[in-house]
Amino acid sequence: MNPPRNLLDEIYFPVSWGDMDALGHVNNTVYFRYFENIRTEWLRKQGCQITLNGASRGPVAVDAYCQFLLPVVYPADLKLTMLGGEPGRSSFETYYELQDANRSDCIYSKGTSRIVWVDYEKGSSIPLPKEIRELLPPAS
Repeated sequence: MNPPRNLLDEIYFPVSWGDMDALGHVNNTVYFRYFENIRTEWLRKQGCQITLNGASRGPVAVDAYCQFLLPVVYPADLKLTMLGGEPGRSSFETYYELQDANRSDCIYSKGTSRIVWVDYEKGSSIPLPKEIRELLPPAS
């Protein structure tokens, strides 16, 4: 049984020719870039400063995982979904599913990453902002 998860964001986009590798499919490193793009855009939409330009605190991804299920081959239209898991004191898990935009039964990959809120100057974790916590499923 999966832990509770809330839908945070969903995007649609075409595969770029430059995402391909010599084997003729999307390179495995690109999946992590897809996950990063949806995550940083979602954080930006929430009003989070995702660069250190004057920010004293904010989100940091502390790990990333991807399970490659099927190769993505150009041309393809993709749908990427990001879900948020139950919050801890200073962190929460994000979950990703990459699928064919035209076929919901065609799942290319699934992944996760843990996001921790950090005081950049002190280099230590701090409590999640209330605005972010409210978008996640209630802690059990």
